Amino acid sequence: MPGRVSTRTSATSRVPRKSSEPSLSLHASASRLHPSIVVPDEGPSNNLRARICAIFGDSQKSTAGHRKLVINLRKIHEACCYEPSNPGKKELDDHGEDDFNVEFARCVLRLVGIKKSEAVGDRILRFLGLFLRHASEKDAALIPQTQSDDTQSFPETPSTRLTSHVLSVILPLLKAKEKTIRFRSTQIISHIINSLDSIDDDYYHLVRVGLLKRVRDKEAMVRVQAVLGLGRLASNEGDEEQEDEESGSDESSGLLEKLLEVLQNDPSADVRRSLLLNLPLTPSTLPFLLERARDLDPSTRRALYSRLLPALGDFRHLSLSMREKLLRWGLRDRDENVRKATARLFSERWIEDCAGTRIPAEGNVPAEVPPPSIDALLELLERIDVVNSGVESGVALEALREFWNCRPDYRDAVSFDDPFWDHLSAERVFLARSFNDFCIQEEDGKYSTLVEEKMPEVTKLAFFIQRYTNDLVNRIRSINMNDQAEEDDTVEQEFIVEQLLHIAQTLDYSDEVGRRKMFSLLREILAIAELPDEITRLVIEVLRSVCGTDSAAEREFCGVVLEAVAEVHDTIVSEDTMGVGEDESFHSARSEVTDTTPTKDKRERKLLLENPEQDEQKAIQEILVNLKCLHIAQCMLQNVGDNLQENVHLVTMLNNLVVPAVRSHEAPIRERGLLCLGLCCLLDKTLAEENLTLFLHCFSKGHDALQITAIHILSDILTTHPSLLTHSTDANMPKSIFKVFHKGLKAVHTPEVQSAATTALCKLMLTLVITDEDLLRQLVICFFEPATKENAAMRQALSYFLPVYCHSRRENMERMGKVVPGVLHALVGLEEELEENEEMVGMTVVTNMLVEWTDARKLVVLDEAAASWDEAGRKEIKTVNGDIHLNLADALLEKAMAHGCPKEEKKPILSMLGKLYITPTSTPEKLHSAFELAVEAIELKIACDAGSRNALTKLHVALSKALGETSPVSPRKSAAREGATALKEEEVGSGVTQMPGVEAAEEETKVEREMEEDTQMEAVMGEETDVKDSISDELLDEEEEL
Repeated sequence: MPGRVSTRTSATSRVPRKSSEPSLSLHASASRLHPSIVVPDEGPSNNLRARICAIFGDSQKSTAGHRKLVINLRKIHEACCYEPSNPGKKELDDHGEDDFNVEFARCVLRLVGIKKSEAVGDRILRFLGLFLRHASEKDAALIPQTQSDDTQSFPETPSTRLTSHVLSVILPLLKAKEKTIRFRSTQIISHIINSLDSIDDDYYHLVRVGLLKRVRDKEAMVRVQAVLGLGRLASNEGDEEQEDEESGSDESSGLLEKLLEVLQNDPSADVRRSLLLNLPLTPSTLPFLLERARDLDPSTRRALYSRLLPALGDFRHLSLSMREKLLRWGLRDRDENVRKATARLFSERWIEDCAGTRIPAEGNVPAEVPPPSIDALLELLERIDVVNSGVESGVALEALREFWNCRPDYRDAVSFDDPFWDHLSAERVFLARSFNDFCIQEEDGKYSTLVEEKMPEVTKLAFFIQRYTNDLVNRIRSINMNDQAEEDDTVEQEFIVEQLLHIAQTLDYSDEVGRRKMFSLLREILAIAELPDEITRLVIEVLRSVCGTDSAAEREFCGVVLEAVAEVHDTIVSEDTMGVGEDESFHSARSEVTDTTPTKDKRERKLLLENPEQDEQKAIQEILVNLKCLHIAQCMLQNVGDNLQENVHLVTMLNNLVVPAVRSHEAPIRERGLLCLGLCCLLDKTLAEENLTLFLHCFSKGHDALQITAIHILSDILTTHPSLLTHSTDANMPKSIFKVFHKGLKAVHTPEVQSAATTALCKLMLTLVITDEDLLRQLVICFFEPATKENAAMRQALSYFLPVYCHSRRENMERMGKVVPGVLHALVGLEEELEENEEMVGMTVVTNMLVEWTDARKLVVLDEAAASWDEAGRKEIKTVNGDIHLNLADALLEKAMAHGCPKEEKKPILSMLGKLYITPTSTPEKLHSAFELAVEAIELKIACDAGSRNALTKLHVALSKALGETSPVSPRKSAAREGATALKEEEVGSGVTQMPGVEAAEEETKVEREMEEDTQMEAVMGEETDVKDSISDELLDEEEEL
């Protein structure tokens, strides 16, 4: 600590000091200061310096005694600044205020050289802020009230002069070259700003300018401290924003704009989080703060939900769309802590805002939990617009699931008695539906008793469904008749019926009385022509669960649905003149006899000529009829699974409804019929094989929506019947299907078609239905090429598919290794063709990802050779076989040594070689092959730059080590010995006879000659290895210097 420790009192010097904590003595701190800090001549030591240094020295040991040390230092401060109460007693040798300020700043100056990792710096900084705040409060108390009221500016006191002196000493250090000094200087200034209520105006502007410059500092820790101080200044200027606007000054808005820009664009998560928690909450800054819910850093997102939003106040001040976004982003976040913070915010703070019973905490006593209020919960559902957010893809159901999980008091307090069901609203019925789903979906039937106690039985729920469905149908019919009914009421009523049907899907239909009641009710509802499509789908799903799960129940279900289709068709047609303009292709699914006499045709043509308006209305009505019937058939097909030919009802529906729809001249009917035909193909392989050509034609000739439908149908058919590709009767069918996917991947101008084709192909390749290497290569190219930059759906699908595909199976990884050279060739060509305004991922990133996707160590399921079991039955993992990277090395080296390979392509190819995984456990033949190619590549000098030569040398060294551990014989020596052995066998086989002595002598001579050749070859190989190692070392050294 600044000052001489030897001058301290004996009582203070006896305080034990931990050896692990650094001391801030004069000599120790001076040795840690950066050379750029010039310590002036401090003069001789005195009593004031000793006492101040002793207090600062004690403050670095622990924060427990800071309060007492502040009081002691304040006494010294008062003794130097004010007249003593006892003039005869002089303790400080007549030291004045300036002396105290100099000694105080001298101690603070020692703080700037302490590294961030040392805790003593933070302790002293805390002591500094505590003392300045205490001194300011004491000085303000000594100023008369009349004097403080008369002055417009803040009065000048000893504490303000001390603060100004400290700032004058620290501000020049903001521009220091040493990052530790800049960090501590910025931290001291920011801490002073946040500890005091006011500073001098002159220093205010200097601090503002200095901290604004530190916002652009290259060190993140410096920027964090800068934004902490500027956040306080922005908050102070925000209070005067109205005055600045009236006076025409934009100073405060300029500061806020700069801080908001930092909040959006700073690469450090700590800086963004610090700004998030320190910027003022104003209408202009709130949208930028709430944007951090989509921040890349999970801690920043969690800080928004756990700290900022609870401190924001009543959530009802937020807009409806912002509430829904915050809930959706938080509850669906990938980080579990963010999801928990969002659930806590919704179930504790937002419900309390609606109830208006928030009880704040007092001291160390936690806040009391208010009693449950069902009315507040209903208001909360209304505030998040449950009608729109309560659909299947909405967030309201997830929010209520977390609410019931976090609030057991509300689970016990809620009650669904008869009056509750008699006056249902959208919020009430969704409350019941969410409670029912939560109790049923909970594991181990934990809350099944609550469902039995609180939810109605099947028969009673059937009556409620019937009541509200009749009300909905009456409202729809009144709207169609142009009565004074509001459509909003119909939307809410439709939502109520949907939620009741969702509850019906989870009921137990073991009670036969309730099952029959529900069955008859659903059969009647399904025959209502005006029923909305979503309710139709839910009715069919509930009817499927009511009928049962076996084959007989499925046939009964299909029969009931087709009867409803016939009634819907006949009911809507009967509203107009029967027989006029009726389409013979769309008769009832039950009718098989048609009346087409010539007399009737003449009468129809006569009526149509007389009523052209009725003809147009009738045509529109027929389209609506057929679309409704096809929608019912589609919902039915989505809920059956038996073979099509075994169900006579499905065959009848196919012949009388689906096939005529596909042949219709009306585009909406034809597209809906195509979708139904695709569902039928999933139930019968023969039907699917017969209609594959039709779906391919629809993709080739159809518009965007029809192309997407055709791709989905083809994907589902191939997933259900994968043998259509391998055992197809048409040899050209696989090529035609692959051609469709190729065309879909290249549909750059239609992103929806491109993303649909990509998603479908990824699913088929993950299930090994399609193993075509050309399609895999095209997928990898699409992932990197700049043309797909704007197609976020496609990029997201590929970012998940490619690593999962490669790391799931070895054969997939081998397939990826085979397409790597082609991918690099295509991407290098794309990079050369880039325009000025286009950007592409760097080839270094591409090669790193390709190496990772082909690394056998990343396989989820390792080979049998890599996984084994010891005697105790425990699984042990051995070294992974690296043949995939060896094959890749062979392919890359052959590509690089091929004639005509450009320099731009050689560079990424050779850079990959140094990143490959080479292991001695690989196949020896492949190791030898890769080694020979590497030697040949080095001899040919195909590497044009230092980085490529280093990568090639690194591969050569890795292969040499692997071969050395595998076999002590080099490939050249083994080849020579194999040649000598073969020559000897040829001589023996030629029948040449020699004398035994001569033969033995020649054999000994050959052995000696071979040993000499081996010795010479080993020496040459050693020299070559030494030369290459030295060359590689020199190249690596040159690269490091560069």
